[in-house]
Amino acid sequence: MIALIVIIAVVVVFWVVLYNTMVGKKNQVNNVFATIDALLKKRYDLIPNLVATVQQYMEHERGTLTDITELRAKAVSGNVSENERVNLENKMSKLLGGIMVAVENYPQLKANENFMQLQKSMNEIEEQISAARRSYNAAVTDYNNAVEMVPTNMLASIMGYKLRELFEIPETQRENVNVKELFKKD
Repeated sequence: MIALIVIIAVVVVFWVVLYNTMVGKKNQVNNVFATIDALLKKRYDLIPNLVATVQQYMEHERGTLTDITELRAKAVSGNVSENERVNLENKMSKLLGGIMVAVENYPQLKANENFMQLQKSMNEIEEQISAARRSYNAAVTDYNNAVEMVPTNMLASIMGYKLRELFEIPETQRENVNVKELFKKD
């Protein structure tokens, strides 16, 4: 009788530990995604200032600036899924990178104090976003391992936990940016 009680107690403790582990992993993924969200908000708050500063100098790149503005509006609308947010983020990174490279053609813009401060702020935020993506991917990998590995996979199935997607850069984003193509007039 005592042996049966001990076995039941061990099984209950084992399942409680597994349950708490799964909840902790899910919450860690959500926490890191929220961190990315906060950093993206900072980035999106800087974009209107960057666009306004750059517009004074870059008349023929107006289409790219319009695209950046539209992507920002869609991203801050709150009506996008996690996967759409990742896609928007990738497009935004590419466009902003192109703007920063194109600045080389505008010596007066490079000398503009406002632009220099904005560029510094954008670079800092991009580094923070990059670090947060790495943290997110580590948390998602840990979570996904728990969802797929025995014995936590059984509990994950019972709890309805599904695999989460990593922040991955599409193949097209891995190529070098072709600035001439980026600012090509339509």
